[in-house]
Amino acid sequence: MQPSTSKQTILVLHGPNLNMLGKREPELYGRTTLTEVNTRLQTQAAELGVAVKCVQSNHEGELVDTIQKAMTRCRAVIINPGAYTHTSVAIRDALLLLDVPIIEVHLSNIYKREPFRHRSMIADVATGQIAGLGVNGYYLALQAIVKLLDN
Repeated sequence: MQPSTSKQTILVLHGPNLNMLGKREPELYGRTTLTEVNTRLQTQAAELGVAVKCVQSNHEGELVDTIQKAMTRCRAVIINPGAYTHTSVAIRDALLLLDVPIIEVHLSNIYKREPFRHRSMIADVATGQIAGLGVNGYYLALQAIVKLLDN
């Protein structure tokens, strides 16, 4: 199956500081760069017969704008909101506009970290959550989304 239209597109959103992946706290987040993650997601998506659009921003409003545009353009969302996980009502409210599967991804296990990281503003809006599996969480999320869309 070839990704033929934007209706097959899965939006992958990377929040603040993820552009520093591979450089920032590699002992916690690993050495894989965001470019490497996105490249692998593109390859995996093509193999699964879908397309991905990867967007990274350190700005909450840009992430909200991207989510709002996804209302008519994407079949699903994979989001790693980064630090906005714990603070952004705006991103949560934007995700509520979508009637598509949403998977929240975290590279580290947020529940094994500082107490303020244990609360996700996104979790109750998301279809599912993957945490603590490093960059593999993105790849597992893509596989899960495709299965959800096939059902």
